Amino acid sequence: MEQQNNGSQAPANAGGSYDMVERIERDVARFRDIVKGKIRQNLRKFITNTELIGRQGKTVVSIPVPQIEIPHFTYRLRDVGGVGQGEGEEGEILWVEGEEGEGQRGAGFLPGLHPVEVEVTLEELVEMLGEELELPRLEPKSFGQMQSEKPRYKSIRRVGPEALRHFKRTFKQALKRQLLSGTYDPNDPVIIPIHDDIRYRSFEYEPQPESKAVIFFMMDVSGSMGDEQKEIVRITAFWIDQWVRRHYRGVERRYIVHDAAAREVPEDLFYRLRESGGTKISSAYKLCAKLIEEHYPPTEWNIYAFHFSDGDNWEEDDADAFEVLGEKLLPQVNLFGYGQVYSHWGSGRFLYDLADEFEGEFDNLRLTEIRNKDEILDAIRDLLGKRSEDQPNFRQRPRRYRA
Repeated sequence: MEQQNNGSQAPANAGGSYDMVERIERDVARFRDIVKGKIRQNLRKFITNTELIGRQGKTVVSIPVPQIEIPHFTYRLRDVGGVGQGEGEEGEILWVEGEEGEGQRGAGFLPGLHPVEVEVTLEELVEMLGEELELPRLEPKSFGQMQSEKPRYKSIRRVGPEALRHFKRTFKQALKRQLLSGTYDPNDPVIIPIHDDIRYRSFEYEPQPESKAVIFFMMDVSGSMGDEQKEIVRITAFWIDQWVRRHYRGVERRYIVHDAAAREVPEDLFYRLRESGGTKISSAYKLCAKLIEEHYPPTEWNIYAFHFSDGDNWEEDDADAFEVLGEKLLPQVNLFGYGQVYSHWGSGRFLYDLADEFEGEFDNLRLTEIRNKDEILDAIRDLLGKRSEDQPNFRQRPRRYRA
């Protein structure tokens, strides 16, 4: 759109200021890439940081990143006086009498560590996790009856905010008016819109189906599952939860604990409860299937279920557990993951029996073994990643459980 020249000129340094801002934005982007690279190098350590997981209510977390240079200004020193210009010899040790520090007197010879607290959003950290593990996007298979209204710009109005001004339609309206009024000069094609020519984009709300998801976290709380095992489950479940929430707007979570019987508990109790009875895994699977039947029809909900145990189960209960899993859970859920946490007191048998019964039959069944915190990252890849030849085949592995 051409407009009349009022004789004003842009400042001489306008281009230079723009280039400077562009260089600063480039440097900031490069610095953030360096930070992300440092975080990726130590991703396994950050993922298992329990302090970070305790900040679930915050969207921004501070991460100490070591050995990184912070951009800073360097000033040119001139031959002028200033601090440190008094009497004394170069290299002389100075201290205030009676105020010695805790360290040894004299200079050290080892370089210091200079960690930098870098703020990263939890969403960015989850994105790095997905990229590092090459996790696929979770595709919804069900859309609920709940609908949200989404604005769609599809009409033009004569009133509206300046941010929504439609320049092309405004230009056409001004050209049309000048042609009709005879004020348009083809030898001097200057188009000057007036107030009545201005047009604005406008939107209308359209209903959009919204996908919903529910996550079932199930855990064995019998006596053989100690605090160390529950901490591993807590960290693994946290990142699974974050990854699922990244793909759905509405996510519900249900927590089931079991020993010989199963019951639903709040999240804070899920990781603290400890029982002393036997173990019947089928009780958790039956309760999960019951909750799905009563509250989460698979035609409207995307269902994710994860069970964590040390693999110790009453031998006569295996058949019931396999029956519920094969006939009720696996045909209805988007994904079912079983994570076996190593315990000195658990037999570790259930993982291999589960592999013998189902592995290769259902694409939505994922199995993993977690021996310590260092294997949490690999476990997340096993549970959420794509099935491939690199997927652990527990049917061909030597059995580690006690006979």
